[in-house]
Amino acid sequence: MPDHFPDDVTPTPDDIRDAAETLSQLTEYLRTNPDLRTAVALMEPLLDEYAGLPIQLGDTLRAFARAVLDHPETPRTPDLHTLIAELRTAAWEQTDQHTLHYILDELRTLLRTTPEPEGCSCR
Repeated sequence: MPDHFPDDVTPTPDDIRDAAETLSQLTEYLRTNPDLRTAVALMEPLLDEYAGLPIQLGDTLRAFARAVLDHPETPRTPDLHTLIAELRTAAWEQTDQHTLHYILDELRTLLRTTPEPEGCSCR
């Protein structure tokens, strides 16, 4: 793997802010009592078992810990090892949330099998 990405594929802070803003927009949308099919469809990629946010964030935290630890200018102190351990713990905690996709599967099944209340356009 190269030491760095070419400039045209290296993410920028603005790219990361855009991703966070998109997540904020999703949160706000979900607070508006949206159509449930649409809400579930929007949550599917976010909670994907293999590439969803929990997996991606865990992988990103581990990669960041590795980048900090491997960088030659990083001071080697006891505090560094504590911080790296905290990043790795947080990464595992995030990755453990990969099972959220099961909740989405169960919710999808529940929505298919539960009769719609009269006057509700829930699905």
